Amino acid sequence: MKEIKITASATIYNDITELSGEDNLLMQKAIEARQNAYAPYSKFNVGAALLLENSQIVLGNNQENAAYPSGMCAERVAIWNAGATFPGVKIIKLAISASSTISKVDKPVGPCGACRQTLSEFEINQKVPFEVLFMGEVGEIVKTKSLLDLLPFSFDSSYL
Repeated sequence: MKEIKITASATIYNDITELSGEDNLLMQKAIEARQNAYAPYSKFNVGAALLLENSQIVLGNNQENAAYPSGMCAERVAIWNAGATFPGVKIIKLAISASSTISKVDKPVGPCGACRQTLSEFEINQKVPFEVLFMGEVGEIVKTKSLLDLLPFSFDSSYL
């Protein structure tokens, strides 16, 4: 038996004003996308913005459905939109913002497990990591250098 230690690194920013110009712009786009989310059931709005290698920004937001769980998370809406609109174009970074109409979301909200798995496939296939930034409605922002920092022991096509 052997024991291994898994480490991940992240940078924590106090608020959006501490981000670089490019990161701030991308997070503002995620906030705009969040405001257009369709979340009448959960009251939890999420927006995502992807910066692509060709300088395009692709948006996504969560889309709910009365036939729960037929809805879709913002991150998967954005990544599949990017794959459909700009196939083969590398992702540089992803920004995510979440809010609720029930209470203030003042801590960072990272991607769910299903989104982490989907996003990891894109990062692994493009053979270049992409940065991930996430926040709530206000407050701290977490930034990682790679999606795989959020998903140790990831599953990919090499197992199939």
